[in-house]
Amino acid sequence: MRQAATQLIEHKEALNRPSVETDAHLLKEVIKICGSLTIDRICDETLKPFVHARQAAGRKTKTINNALGVVRHICELAATEWRLPNGLTWLDKAPKITMLETEDQRPPRPLTWAEQAVLLENLPEHLRKMAIFDLNTGVRENVVCELRWEWEVQINLDPERLVSIFIVPRRYVKGRKAERIIVCNSVAQEIVDGQRGLHPEYVFTHYRQVKPGSGKVPIHKPTGKMNNTAWQSARAKAGLDDLHVHDLRHTVGMRLRHANVSERTQDEILWHSKKDMTSHYAVAQVREIYDALESIKQEGEAGETLNLLALLRRARMKSIPQNYPGHKKTA
Repeated sequence: MRQAATQLIEHKEALNRPSVETDAHLLKEVIKICGSLTIDRICDETLKPFVHARQAAGRKTKTINNALGVVRHICELAATEWRLPNGLTWLDKAPKITMLETEDQRPPRPLTWAEQAVLLENLPEHLRKMAIFDLNTGVRENVVCELRWEWEVQINLDPERLVSIFIVPRRYVKGRKAERIIVCNSVAQEIVDGQRGLHPEYVFTHYRQVKPGSGKVPIHKPTGKMNNTAWQSARAKAGLDDLHVHDLRHTVGMRLRHANVSERTQDEILWHSKKDMTSHYAVAQVREIYDALESIKQEGEAGETLNLLALLRRARMKSIPQNYPGHKKTA
């Protein structure tokens, strides 16, 4: 198994696959427990020690399944592509590896407008700006933190409206299949314009204070991540202990649907990949994306529509086993 894992990592590195780092991380724990097994012995039964060890360490079922998925992929390659010097494949047939039931998976937790107001009130200024930008664009946390001025292109949607568009390189896009764009609505535009001149490279920074008399000069430094102690403290004060940064993205998706934005435009905004040929040609236009994001910059006339979603989430949280560390607190 250790040799097979090495073969997979080298195979993916040669193809420059973006998942290689994740796979290497997931396989590390598999190798610790099952590394000495020959791959013809890999099956649900021989993988049980790994599964039980990860459960005992408090890892969620989804994380364990991700690792099992990599092992399954290794076995499939061993049975179809990887060959011995005599021309035979490493395995005659790939074993069936069963995924665990994801009963402990945390359901999405979108924000209501009232919750959003309380959260923003408790966040420090630099995180508040990043959260507002995220709530008006729907991009992932790593993209907000890595956002750079060199990616910006400004266009005129009309004579009186200059809009910033950020062309994000594929290395920062999940899957790294293609570049993606961020279109700023009026709220996100105001945030971006307020950041100009603070840092020569990064859009979002925090002001690093220094002790008086230290001789050091206060500077703006890039914010490495949003989910830091300041975020956790703010969500606790707001009574939102179970809120993740990624839930801001869930909130945007929910609000776009509530605003009756077309599914294809939602996909463009949230960077969801669609493989059908119709989607390949039906690319949303900048104005279409801008108007869609403008529709979620404030609470609509129809009011809040989260009551049903909150009830469904409450029911799902009750069904999650409470013997996992931290789950009882989250529920």
